[in-house]
Amino acid sequence: MEPRSLQLLEFPKVLKVLSGYSVSSSGADACLALSPMQEADSINSMSRFFRQGQNFVKETGFRLGTFPPLEGLFEYLLKPANILDTDALYALVQTIGQARTLKESLAIAEKRDWDCILAFMDGIIWPEKTFSGLKRCLDQDGNIRDESSPELYDIRQSLRALHQRCSKKVRDFIHGEDISRFLQDEFMTISSDRYVLPLKSNFKGRLQGIIHDYSNTGETCYFEPLFLVELNNSMQELKQQERAEELKILTYLTGLVRAELSECVAAYGFLVDYDVLQAKIDFAASIKAVAVDVKSGAGFDLKAARHPLLITADGGVNPLNIELPSEQKVLIVSGGNAGGKTVCLKTVGLLAAMAFSGIPVPVEKGSVLPLFKEIFVIMGDEQSLEENVSTFSAQIQSISRIWGSMDSSTLFILDEFGSGTDPAQGAALAQAVVDGLIDNGVTCFAATHFPALKTYALVTEGVRAASVLFDPGTKRPLFSLAYDQVGASIALDVAREHGLPESILSKAEQYLLMDGSDTGSVMNRLNELAVSRERELEELDRIKAKLETKRARLEEKFERERLSVLADVKSQAQSVLKEWQDGKLGRKQALKKLSQARGLIGGEDKPKTEVKPFSFDEIAVGAQILNINWGRKGVVLEKDDRKKRAKVDMDGVAMWIPAEQLGPVSKSGTPSRPQKLATQSNAPKGGMTLKIDLRGKRADIAISELGKFFDQALLRGATVLEIVHGRGTGALRREVQLFLKGNPAVANFGFAPEDRGGDGMTEVELV
Repeated sequence: MEPRSLQLLEFPKVLKVLSGYSVSSSGADACLALSPMQEADSINSMSRFFRQGQNFVKETGFRLGTFPPLEGLFEYLLKPANILDTDALYALVQTIGQARTLKESLAIAEKRDWDCILAFMDGIIWPEKTFSGLKRCLDQDGNIRDESSPELYDIRQSLRALHQRCSKKVRDFIHGEDISRFLQDEFMTISSDRYVLPLKSNFKGRLQGIIHDYSNTGETCYFEPLFLVELNNSMQELKQQERAEELKILTYLTGLVRAELSECVAAYGFLVDYDVLQAKIDFAASIKAVAVDVKSGAGFDLKAARHPLLITADGGVNPLNIELPSEQKVLIVSGGNAGGKTVCLKTVGLLAAMAFSGIPVPVEKGSVLPLFKEIFVIMGDEQSLEENVSTFSAQIQSISRIWGSMDSSTLFILDEFGSGTDPAQGAALAQAVVDGLIDNGVTCFAATHFPALKTYALVTEGVRAASVLFDPGTKRPLFSLAYDQVGASIALDVAREHGLPESILSKAEQYLLMDGSDTGSVMNRLNELAVSRERELEELDRIKAKLETKRARLEEKFERERLSVLADVKSQAQSVLKEWQDGKLGRKQALKKLSQARGLIGGEDKPKTEVKPFSFDEIAVGAQILNINWGRKGVVLEKDDRKKRAKVDMDGVAMWIPAEQLGPVSKSGTPSRPQKLATQSNAPKGGMTLKIDLRGKRADIAISELGKFFDQALLRGATVLEIVHGRGTGALRREVQLFLKGNPAVANFGFAPEDRGGDGMTEVELV
């Protein structure tokens, strides 16, 4: 996009603010280099990446630490003879280590199905050899470890031994010669890379040796006794060997880095890219911004849009709802000076540039932007004294320069076009420009004070009018937009507020009346109506939000109470079943208590509808029927004339029910929930057969499920159970039969016939 237009929209200032949230100088540079993209897929992919990054940070709390810039290091390695020092290698290993930590933290994306983060990680080959080699050879302070090579280890051991010998000789010399009064301190130090003694300067002629240096005050001289000369010479030889060995190690490590240079660059780039993402997340949190998806062919629908630089400057700005449907291409904003027209235009252009660059924008969720490949801006006083160009001439030159480049993929921001010439001619030229923009399919946001252009906005197809609003009483701007109307310029009111003498204002009002151009009363009335409507809409929004909050609280309360009642019923049912299994209750008593517990779910205060039972002759096979005791609908499968009962299928469960417990289905009756247990269609006439499959489960889990299955079967009055456990090793079969032997509800059990499963299934007859 045109850099000049982005500059006018203050896009570089936004990038500067964004870069301040990065943790590295390279991340800051990457933020400053962001620019609008031209493909909807790329923009929307970047938005998804941002949202997934937000979720990642919210879930893990991960924060990237600072890391140094490595671009110079990588460039230095391009020359084959260059060798990295310990500082450079230490910076590299720390940076790669942080990239590795980031990669391990992002591994959670596989479980969350964060496709953009997975794509971000995909394809990066990590410099394992380099990282392992540097970790082995450099300690936590960035120094070469003794263990980096056997030769270096031996040399440093020899240096330590030499140091101990020197220390012992110095102690013996000080105490043997009784020279402690000649010394500033009773220990040796190093000067000119040699062991020396800190001798008081006024005693320097008392001892034989070499003076290497003096202190800043001159009171101390650094004295090398003769007995240390040979030891110091040996130390210098070892130091030379140490430096040579360290150079070999640095050469080797540099070779590792150079061999995996592309992998190191990729790991570093991975870290920089995440630094940019983290900066966007922090930037969004500071101004309450969201990532906006773009849709080709859509209209503008920016909810509660705010100018990001105004937010960062004073902490708050009045939001604007910017709306331009897809069937309309031009929005012309009118209204008084200092009402926010220019801010509105800048906000539209700047938020579009930010969104196309993958930067979150300060709007509410659900906002929509169309896709533009170019943004052109003509704004402000563009006159140039050096080039002898007036404001109007500069505007004409700018439009002429870009006119051939504008099409349906262009967003054009036009502020006060034609204001630098005769109003009538300027308005006519502005209308002609807008006509040309519409013909080319260009989307345009314009601000004007021309009455002719205001009328044009109201009557022209494809053009929408909007007005900035003012407080009817104080004439102060409200910084909000009212659509499908125009606004007065209220220049005299603004001048009065800024202190222009009243005598001048009175004279101006007289000239205005003489000219016949005073439409202020009409415009003021329109403004009052628009302000009133906006306030009513705001009040409705507040009421709606309040009702939605109240509804959410009521639904939450209902859910808590429902779960509490269900838990209570479950507890009572388990207690009744335990008492029945222990023989403390009879079967009829247990069923009665369970029925009472079920009554809690429906509520005691619910009026009960009396249902008159059928006579046996009224029951017809295939007809819908109601189980009066259970309040459930079913279908009659067959009739038993001898026992005066009917076999009824209720949601897949078939059972025999006496005729006096059956009645007609009411029109308001609702079907019951499907049952979880399977019912066999070949159940004997005397009862119901239920089946459970335990294959593939661990013994403890299978027995737990079998216990629950028994409880439900007893509640339904089943007489026969089929337990499928499979053959396998026989372990599960033994556990099942041990459970059955100790169960008081079991009258008899045994293996099924071979044609129905054999010893892979146990049939149970209940009491």
